[in-house]
Amino acid sequence: MDASQRGALLFVRFIAGCGMVIGLLDTGLYLTKCFEPKHPLPVKIYPIVLNSIPFVIGVVVLIKSRAVAEWLSEKLDV
Repeated sequence: MDASQRGALLFVRFIAGCGMVIGLLDTGLYLTKCFEPKHPLPVKIYPIVLNSIPFVIGVVVLIKSRAVAEWLSEKLDV
């Protein structure tokens, strides 16, 4: 694996990690808003599923990171 492919792999893993963090933060903030002591709200499944989509996409990209990095490296090597 040469330097450009390693750089692409690092970039893809970083983006996947950021997506996972964003998904966790969105879901956590929604649950925090629902369990607020002064103004509690009912917990609904639909917003939790929507807020966790970036986390799921991040996990999938992290699993397939080598293939995505190779594709990205080939596209940028024009």
